[in-house]
Amino acid sequence: MEPASLSRRSLLAAGAVTAGTAGVAAATGVAHATDAAHAAPATGRRVRTGFDRLAAEGYRRLAGRRVGVVTNPTGVTADVTHIVDVMHADDRVNLIAVFGPEHGFRGTAQAGGSEGKSTDPATGLPVYDTYGKSGAALAAVFTESGADTVVFDIQDVGARFYTYIWTLYDCMVAAVLAGKRIVVLDRPNPVTGRAAHGPVLDRAYATFVGREPIAQAHGMTVGELALLFNAAFVPRVAGRAAELDVVPLAGWRRGDFHDRTGLPWVPPSPNMPTPDTALVYAGTCLFEGTNLSEGRGTTRPFELLGAEGVDRRWAAEMNALELPGVRFREAYFTPTFSKFQGKTCGGVQLHVHDRAAYDPVRTGVALLVTAKRVWSGFAWRADHWIDKLTGSATVRTLVDAGAGPDDVVAAWQEGLTAFRRVRAEHLLYRGR
Repeated sequence: MEPASLSRRSLLAAGAVTAGTAGVAAATGVAHATDAAHAAPATGRRVRTGFDRLAAEGYRRLAGRRVGVVTNPTGVTADVTHIVDVMHADDRVNLIAVFGPEHGFRGTAQAGGSEGKSTDPATGLPVYDTYGKSGAALAAVFTESGADTVVFDIQDVGARFYTYIWTLYDCMVAAVLAGKRIVVLDRPNPVTGRAAHGPVLDRAYATFVGREPIAQAHGMTVGELALLFNAAFVPRVAGRAAELDVVPLAGWRRGDFHDRTGLPWVPPSPNMPTPDTALVYAGTCLFEGTNLSEGRGTTRPFELLGAEGVDRRWAAEMNALELPGVRFREAYFTPTFSKFQGKTCGGVQLHVHDRAAYDPVRTGVALLVTAKRVWSGFAWRADHWIDKLTGSATVRTLVDAGAGPDDVVAAWQEGLTAFRRVRAEHLLYRGR
């Protein structure tokens, strides 16, 4: 009787063949019967990820390489099989290590946590913890693993302070220092790649929620960001550009929201449960820098905002602004953890009714301005975390001075215009 581990490997290998066949269909335009189950209901098409295309090419970019993968639960195929399981089962890939970011490879840790070093029980592969490591320390992890090629495949949500893009940046710098090649498997930006919004980071405020000067809502895919990082930022830190290979998407258009891609949504982190969360996150995450709840510990994190003592006036103030694409409902909720755990909060729920018109960053600033007006208990976090999130002290000082939303937005336009010019040089995809 065949050992159980070999049976599992054979089963996963069959799945890898299916994934590869689907990618060939995308590349050649030939339809296969198996594609029907994966088609996007609204569009009759499905976007092919960087991994789909890598598999369709027979993993030729990884031929003869010792491979380590930086990924988390979002690194899945269209049938939600994890790419680590697929590649481990395929003799064409010499997969020897996995690198886990914030929240961990299998996603068991909350914000600000990781899973530590371990052995993956499903594959027997060593899993190295990258969270909190950068520069020489991360380069040492890559060297210890024995990998000569680092593959990155993690779903982003389009906001500067979502840390996975800085895991990518740190991995690129570390790859240079350790003499490794890096391959980025692209995935769609779930809130489109139509435009960049919001303030651009001042390097004086650089942290793990923003290493380099990009816009708060960058409007790029992970692959496009890798190209920008490699041209504009990595050489300044590492001395030269990384040996980078980006495997692009097929079939994605810049105006596509996640539900137009036909791809499954896997929460990239515990408090990013749906694409609706991602839609508002680039603006409402700013409430992490205040004493109000950003909805952690509820079923609608970042869509519900509030605190003890907030009443219906906040929703009324926000609706009076007539911001494009969004309305605000008076809401009450009791967080099960984080701020105001077990206490009833009043506040608002965002209801986005026109995604194309909605500007998450402008909306987030308006929410800060009005919250300060209607609730006497409003306060910034004592560590001025809001400055790290917005990329400078400008937003905080303007809000404290009584500036309106339009005045705050006007203050970042010059930097945003400059970033948009740089961004345009590294866009891989066209279309609306």
